[in-house]
Amino acid sequence: MPRPLGCPAATFFTVETVGLTRLYVLFVVELNRRRVHLAGITARPGCGWVTQAARNLVMDLDEDGHRFRFLIRDRDAKFTGMFDAVFTAAGIEILKIPPRAPRAHAFAKRWVRTVRAECLDWTLIWNRRHLDRVLTAYLAHDNTARPHRGVDLDVPLPASTPIAVGLGPAGRIERVDVLGGLIHEYRRAA
Repeated sequence: MPRPLGCPAATFFTVETVGLTRLYVLFVVELNRRRVHLAGITARPGCGWVTQAARNLVMDLDEDGHRFRFLIRDRDAKFTGMFDAVFTAAGIEILKIPPRAPRAHAFAKRWVRTVRAECLDWTLIWNRRHLDRVLTAYLAHDNTARPHRGVDLDVPLPASTPIAVGLGPAGRIERVDVLGGLIHEYRRAA
């Protein structure tokens, strides 16, 4: 039996490239653990693209053994009836935030602010592939190494092996650079 996921929230944010192309990023953040899923990146978020991104997200979540009852989304026109139908067919109810109520989508908006401040404001994005690589690396850091206050300073995806505690040779700390040194992670040396 799949474990309950909680209630995720989906939204878009935009990124401007060096060539002044606007890219739209669709992501979903799980509210209970603050885990973020990248659903897709495109320059043209039409009805067909958004619907396919929804299908891919539902399949990815099913493969991971996740199930959830609700999906919170804003009232963006890019979320079409076909987008909602994909989730409804999977047994997931769509909850739209109230009009002009940005606090109702606070967790998703806060993640956008964090990814901009920690990553995107410091990086020149060349194209869609480059943005995909940068966001994938950042999400790996955010989901597995960055502590979150909302989950008692834990990470959304805890390591499967416990960290050795001690002051001997196993207690040495090493720094791992992410995104070319833009972000640093610290781990116990093996």
